[in-house]
Amino acid sequence: MKKILVANRGEIAIRVMKTAHKMGIKTVAVYSEADRDAPHVRFANEAVYIGKSPSNESYLLGSKIIQVAKDMDVDAIHPGYGFLSENANFAEEAEKNNITFIGPRSKAIKIMGSKLAAKEAVKKYNIPMVPGIDEAITDVEKAKGIAKDIGFPILIKASAGGGGKGMRIVEKESELESQMNRAISEATSAFGDGSVFIEKYVTSPRHIEIQIMADAHDNILYFFERECSIQRRHQKVVEEAPSAVLSPELRKQMGEAAVNVARSCDYLGAGTVEFLLDADHNFYFLEMNTRLQVEHPVTELITGVDLVELQIRVARNEILSLKQDDLKIKGHALELRVYAEDPLNDFLPSVGYLETYELPKGEGIRVDNGFEAHMDIPIYYDPMLAKLIVYAETREEAIQLMIKAIDMYIVEGVETTLPFGRFVCEHEAFKSGNFDTHFVKNYYSAEAIKKQQESEAKVAGMIALQQYLEDQNLIRLPN
Repeated sequence: MKKILVANRGEIAIRVMKTAHKMGIKTVAVYSEADRDAPHVRFANEAVYIGKSPSNESYLLGSKIIQVAKDMDVDAIHPGYGFLSENANFAEEAEKNNITFIGPRSKAIKIMGSKLAAKEAVKKYNIPMVPGIDEAITDVEKAKGIAKDIGFPILIKASAGGGGKGMRIVEKESELESQMNRAISEATSAFGDGSVFIEKYVTSPRHIEIQIMADAHDNILYFFERECSIQRRHQKVVEEAPSAVLSPELRKQMGEAAVNVARSCDYLGAGTVEFLLDADHNFYFLEMNTRLQVEHPVTELITGVDLVELQIRVARNEILSLKQDDLKIKGHALELRVYAEDPLNDFLPSVGYLETYELPKGEGIRVDNGFEAHMDIPIYYDPMLAKLIVYAETREEAIQLMIKAIDMYIVEGVETTLPFGRFVCEHEAFKSGNFDTHFVKNYYSAEAIKKQQESEAKVAGMIALQQYLEDQNLIRLPN
């Protein structure tokens, strides 16, 4: 494998290229009109323009990207995350053109891409699942009967869904019809598939996921868990590894369950198995993401393993050199997704021009970044600028280092989630480890950040005044 095309943009494109270059592999970037001057374009050995700014005219053009790969004499394609990373047809087309897809086989992508097919696949391994139905449903009367059997509250979920789309919590029967119609409509417009299913709603869930890696020689390893319960709009913002609540026994059980999920679909490469953990520490299979996750760096830091390197080695048909017993958790890592969003205005996107953009530096601080000062943030893509990751010996030290790193991160021109990250790290519920996916709903408000900022401004003003008075005093002192 001498040359890899990275079918992505921003921080993940650079992240993949760094490992490829370290392994002596050349890289090809693809870019849209909006990304013409983006850092990932300059970072690659070669770069090819693939279309206009909207992703459906550039980064989602699978056949065009494969044609570029052929023209550039590329051996493999790394899809990153998002865009075409979980598109089975793209993986299949690459293979048909003798280009290695650095990811799972298309069959596994198809199975795990449908929540109902995934549930069916893992059944024989006795993976715990949230009580519910195993079939798509559109009949409201039938849904009412199922909901009564399961017991309210229930969760209606799009079978083909993700990112909270087509998802509705129903507290009582009178709400069921309207919420179900909304879920079906949302799922149809977002995924082209209106099928939904119903399951019991776990009222105080934690979102715990397990990183796995599988080679083509029947070896599957789990790289422990990531805690991803701090979310807004069902999407993660703060992640950490390890979780503050898993015992070694529970960690082993969940790790082995994740390995069986991978086995159930003949998995290859890096994947993440997501579970819900209830208040009594029972865990339930949620879904499998058939790609590298945004939050993979926290796993890399606590295990000392380069997951992208392992992806490439597995794609080259190498045998995983590690054994499960070789993997140990060392230290603690936290990640904050730095989005160009306004946490004071319901996390609405804050696109614009980056006037100032200075990254934090120091021991234990890592920034996976895709932007630089004097760049416009395009409106066409996910508004993530970078991932701020910290690593320390203990959870307490990692939290303090994250606060320090947030304070060192200077962004002017747009609003970001940096103040929200600071709010999380300073909140007692997070510090104690006693939180769930309702953290934002239960504790967060724009007013809380405003108060924090006003208090900091007051302190800064008092310090400045004291300094001024001291300086005045010095001026008045006689010689």
